[in-house]
Amino acid sequence: MKFAVIGGTGLIGSQVVKILNAAGHEAVPHSQSTGIDVISGQGLGEALAGADVVVNLTNSPTFDEASPAFFQTSMDNLLAAARKGGVGHFVILSIVGADQVPELDYYRAKVLQEDILAAGPVPYSIIRATQFMEFMDAVLSWTADGDTVRLPATPIQPIASKDVANAVAEVAAGAPLNGIHTIAGPEIFPLDELGRITLSHKGDNRTVVTDPTAGMFAVVKGDVLTDTDAHLAPTRYADWLP
Repeated sequence: MKFAVIGGTGLIGSQVVKILNAAGHEAVPHSQSTGIDVISGQGLGEALAGADVVVNLTNSPTFDEASPAFFQTSMDNLLAAARKGGVGHFVILSIVGADQVPELDYYRAKVLQEDILAAGPVPYSIIRATQFMEFMDAVLSWTADGDTVRLPATPIQPIASKDVANAVAEVAAGAPLNGIHTIAGPEIFPLDELGRITLSHKGDNRTVVTDPTAGMFAVVKGDVLTDTDAHLAPTRYADWLP
């Protein structure tokens, strides 16, 4: 099978390309660096021509109120190119709980992306994943101030990017789900405790202070970013830490 992996040079996309090619498929990475632009539509026709499956792993350059417009335009352009190119399966990666946190612009944008795909002309699969382990350093940086990092006790279920990539590749190589496949890490942590574990492992002496108002996850209510009924990935956080 031939796969066009849009965003195929990023964290997940580059791994998906390797997995699919190792399995004997033809997976071609596409990104701005290879000459495509999902907003203007430049190069999309050529990128999707002859592809059996398109895997869209592009992301909004911002997490603010501009993100819905990015997903609206990029999905419209990609779906039009996919329909014209005869693509039989369109796959995207979304977020567990995105539909439960309307207070976050970016999460609303991801739900919009899902809705556009589900209403579109191409058979599809949506993969929802929990928070990536690789994003923990960024989360710590958002609310760092001197020797203190402030984090809420929001429950999260971190998953390694390699496990996400394996799931994306598996779903992409299968029949369209015309629905949602949910994946999650094997453990649930309060975010503040995960911050302490991470800093301790790194030998970082900063103190994590539990603050229910700190950072973007402060608006999350309850345990909506976790899913114990999801397909659980194998990699535990302690084993992932470098």
